[in-house]
Parts: sequence; structure tokens; C-alpha cells
Amino acid sequence: MSGRATTWPSEGDPVTDVSTSSETTSAEAEVESSSYDAAQRRSRQIEADLARDAGRYRMLTGDRPTGRLHIGHYFGSLANRVRLQDLGVDSWILVADYQVITDREGVGPIRERVLSLLVDYLAVGIDPARSTIFTHSAVPALNQLMLPFLSLVTDSELRRNPTVKSELAASQRPMSGLMLTYPVHQAADILFCKANVVPVGKDQLPHLEQTRVVARRFDEVYGRARAEESVFPQPDALLSEAPNILGTDGQKMSKSRGNTIEIGMTADATAKIIKRAVTDSDRNITYDPAGRPEVANLLLLASLCTGRTPQEWADEIGDGGAGRLKAVVTEAVNSTFAPIRARRAELEADQGHLLEVLAAGNARANEVADATLDEVRRAMGMAYDLG
Repeated sequence: MSGRATTWPSEGDPVTDVSTSSETTSAEAEVESSSYDAAQRRSRQIEADLARDAGRYRMLTGDRPTGRLHIGHYFGSLANRVRLQDLGVDSWILVADYQVITDREGVGPIRERVLSLLVDYLAVGIDPARSTIFTHSAVPALNQLMLPFLSLVTDSELRRNPTVKSELAASQRPMSGLMLTYPVHQAADILFCKANVVPVGKDQLPHLEQTRVVARRFDEVYGRARAEESVFPQPDALLSEAPNILGTDGQKMSKSRGNTIEIGMTADATAKIIKRAVTDSDRNITYDPAGRPEVANLLLLASLCTGRTPQEWADEIGDGGAGRLKAVVTEAVNSTFAPIRARRAELEADQGHLLEVLAAGNARANEVADATLDEVRRAMGMAYDLG
């Protein structure tokens, strides 16, 4: 559920002079900064409230099953999901199998990838007794919400979405209708279960704002099933302070680059990948994210696994060089993920249990989605039941 912002003019926009363009950019940047500041304040309020009354919150988050999860996913989102679950937040985790086909042809080995995702979820501590894990394709009522939701957004609004803009700019093939309406599908994901909080990073705020717009417009255009409350809440962002972990080549961690350490890797495979990690020629290890990003990244990884600061590790390693640094990181990563990997092996050996977990999650998601769709029909005057 992420995108990178790019500059992309709307179809038919006239060419503007430089002064007008920079004024617009400055104004847009000011609005974006103000919106982010407001989101930060609200996020801090929610975090403070979680300790007092986590049960009043329902969270929706999830992943596309496009490959195996890596340690960037763990430190960036999975560990936080477990934290929120353990606080008592009603947690809903989507395996977004339909969204696999938004930007690619075919689904690939989808069943294998869905089950692998499920294994990772359970192995890191997501508890199906407290978190609902479900798939897009198994919840028809969720997907049906796209129809009324699409009536509430315009083509230009969709094309301004950062993920859509990025895909349009980068893709070598025509954009699919599913890709164009990706933000609306995400709105359906969040609103079908009436989630009121969504963990996101700064670059994902436009997606959440689109969801809030859909919820607000539905109330304004179609009304309510019950006069005392809107059908949908306007969800808030729970802004993540997730660390930015680079890949072992010093570039953005990405499955397609082959620079990741997978959660389910063996200890030996992990050691080999870390041994190949890019560093520099300076034997004295220092923590300097700007000047020595590759070395700093390894120190950060050791820090995340051990609880010690990157600076403490740098001071201890000193002139031990890259070899000592990589040995420390290897030991830290393998020690941290050893119990998770052992649990993974147990889970992978019991596919029947995995399917039971998914069936139970899908059943609960369908129950909630059907109830929400019924409210939507009643609000729209489309309930034709007898009596």
C-alpha cells in the first residue's frame, strides 16, 4: 500500500510559464506540509490513546503476495502489527491477491505466495485468534463496494494519486483500469470493515486521504442506513517511524534487485548475503549515514536486532573493519530470526493448518463485508428485501 510521488501533468493541461509553475509547486508543497503536520499530531494522539483504550480502534493493513517477505518488511511493518495486536487493537490483515494484477500480466505462483505470506505472518507473532487474516478474492462484498465508490471520485483525482502517476510515468504498457482505480480498491479494503486507523508512511497519506474523501462523499451523496451515524468512518493515519533499511548493495531494498535478506532464509544463506554486502575501504567503522550509508546501514541492522544503538556498535567494532562489522551483523540477524525461522518450518509442514486459518479469516471478513454492503444498499435505497 505505497507509492512514490512524481510530477505528472493532467491530460490537456496547457504549458505554463516558469513563474506560474513554481508558484503552484510552492503552494502545493505548503498544503502537503500542513496536511502532514496535522496527520502527525493526530497520529501522536492515537498512539497515546492506545495505551488507555486500544479496543476502540480497528486497524487495516496488508501486503500484495508478489514474493517472499524480507527483514525490511519485518522491521518496517510486521513488528509494528504485532505490537498493535498485542496492545489490543482489532487487527485486520489483508492478503491483497487481486491487487497483484494491477501492474502485471498474470498472477504467477499465487497460491504458493499467499501461503508463504501467511507463514510469515504467523511466524512473527500475528495471532489469528486476535487478528483477522483474509484474501481479496474470497470476499465478494468488499469488491462490490468499488461500484458505488467509483461514482464518488473523478478521473482527474485518480490520476493525481502518487502510485497511479508513478505507474503511468514508468510503465512500458498501457495502464489497466484496475491500476487506475487502485486507490478506490484500497478505499474499499479499509472501509468494508470500518477500520478507523491505518498504519502508513508519509508517502502513503494520499491513499488514505482518498479513502477519507470516499467515506465523506458517500455520506453526503447517498446518506445513511441509520440516521444517527455515517455508514463509514473517516480513518486516521497511524504514521510509522519505520527505519529505512537499505539492501545489501546499498540501494533500496527490493525483491527484484536480489539485495534482500528474506525472513525465511537459512542462517548460512543469510551469512553469505551479508558477506557480499557493500561497504567501503575505510577500516575504521563509524556511524555516518550521510557520508558512509552502506556501513551505517549495517550498523542500523545490528542495532535493530540487538537494541543497542548504531553508535555503540561502531564504537565497539572500531578498527575491526568490514569483516568484523559483517560478522556482528550476521550474528545479530541470525539470532533474532532463529525462533521465527524455526516456527516457519513448523508452519510450512502443516498446510492444512494454514488453510484453516485463512478459511476462518475469510469467513469473518465475509460476515463483516456482507453486513456493510447491506448498510450501503439501505443507505442508497437499494434494499429490496420483503417485509
